[in-house]
Amino acid sequence: MKILVMNQVPYRKIQYHLGIDHEQHDVTYVCGPVGDAQLPAGLRCERLLIDPALDLTEQVIARTSRADGFEQVLALSESGILGAHRIREHLGVPGPSLAQLEKVRDKVAMKQALVEAGVRHPRFVAAPPACGPLPWTGKTVVKPRQGASSEGVSIHPTAREALAFYRALPDPGEYQLEEYVEGELFHADGLVNDGTVLDLVVSRYIGKPVDFAHGAPVGSSQLPFEERYHAFVARAVAALGIEQGCLHLEFFETAEGELVFLEVANRLGGGGIVDSHLRHTGVHLPSHEIAVRLGFERPEPAAPSGRHHGFLIFPGHQLAPGARTVVSIPEHLREHPCVDRLHLLEQSEGAAPVPGAISYQEWEVPVFIEASHPDPAVVAGFLTECARAVTVTELPAGEPAGAGGPRVLEGAAA
Repeated sequence: MKILVMNQVPYRKIQYHLGIDHEQHDVTYVCGPVGDAQLPAGLRCERLLIDPALDLTEQVIARTSRADGFEQVLALSESGILGAHRIREHLGVPGPSLAQLEKVRDKVAMKQALVEAGVRHPRFVAAPPACGPLPWTGKTVVKPRQGASSEGVSIHPTAREALAFYRALPDPGEYQLEEYVEGELFHADGLVNDGTVLDLVVSRYIGKPVDFAHGAPVGSSQLPFEERYHAFVARAVAALGIEQGCLHLEFFETAEGELVFLEVANRLGGGGIVDSHLRHTGVHLPSHEIAVRLGFERPEPAAPSGRHHGFLIFPGHQLAPGARTVVSIPEHLREHPCVDRLHLLEQSEGAAPVPGAISYQEWEVPVFIEASHPDPAVVAGFLTECARAVTVTELPAGEPAGAGGPRVLEGAAA
């Protein structure tokens, strides 16, 4: 098979060679200089190098044609889903329709698809009237319709204040407003094949992604199987018509026990989800998604760990460019039996967190903790304590934080 891969996710997160036999198939990677440098040495493949400063989709369309004989276009990044649709049409390669893709990419189309199915979701307004109030009065969220990682999301105390903020935006049509839902936040991760949800694991957030965007730690810990969570996810997937690929779905549980859909992505979850899922279930989500999307036989799962896993991330994007930091972790947490891996970015030259763009990658943040325990309550409690007790202090410019670079400390449970 001849496969065109949109290499937009760091290779070390996907590890395409685990899902595609590069000796058997002809694989071309579309990538910029960074993605090109990440491809393993000796990997049998072609490269279509693009300029990251220009539109990726337009560059691929300009440099490929149906005569190239591509049979599949693989795009595992949320930002590449709609562009990949255009490329498939250009190359005559089958794939999901634009209307289907918009249900997992556009947050308005997403919630509109849930209305008739009766799946509870936040009330929302795509385009408020030029004058007049919203249908609710309380706390309100303004978010990009096609955003990710909570970038550009703002929360306002009242609907009136949110509406005033929305109307002052330079491009309000790219945003939507929705009521704020009070409750615990969860994420559900697994696979969808022929519309059926497989290998689903539900985790409870520690902190929230929107707070991570503003500088607070975020993480999650896995929960035991609970039928109502799985049934809720299956209803949402059916209502949205998701047929194939990875699933990352977020939902609330209110104090009254009501489940409320927040949003969904038809791709891998970020942070430590791939590794946590692999250890808990034995399923390497990227390899299985590749198999599902390309029509290969799914790999044999590894042996599950018998433990519940979780992770916690301290952000680096809010730091000044080139910032040095001091990380303080109480000794009883460093030596805790839950610790699997403790990633510390102790900055020397070239080892500072990446400022600006939000990153959940363990090699781009000051602290990334992976943890597990047979009792899910224990790992959740440990990570919650870490979120309170671990500190990251930014040093004044020019003050060294100590020698080293990225360090990974292995715990007894790893």
